[in-house]
Amino acid sequence: MLTLTENAQRAIGRFIEGAEAPVEGLRISVTGGGCSGMQYGMALEEARKPDDIVVEMGDVRVLIDPASAPLLDGVQVDFLDSMDGSGFKFENPNATASCGCGKSFSA
Repeated sequence: MLTLTENAQRAIGRFIEGAEAPVEGLRISVTGGGCSGMQYGMALEEARKPDDIVVEMGDVRVLIDPASAPLLDGVQVDFLDSMDGSGFKFENPNATASCGCGKSFSA
């Protein structure tokens, strides 16, 4: 199962609070692309799809499509804020390789 650190939950909560439209949840997905073959996607969604897998963590509702679910199993999402910049970091124990930028992986 995918998990969000407390830092990630707080950051996502801020994005949801600042959204102009009502938010049903945060969609986390895996799509083809990036230099290692697969990449993560995140988007605030106004509605869930009938086949979505819904994971509740704290005040955050995560929506995962069935095709992405096995690739996100065991993944931990963190939010880092430093002098170098801020952003979400994905730790995937199933990744067999990842690119230097950390934005894509292969499994």
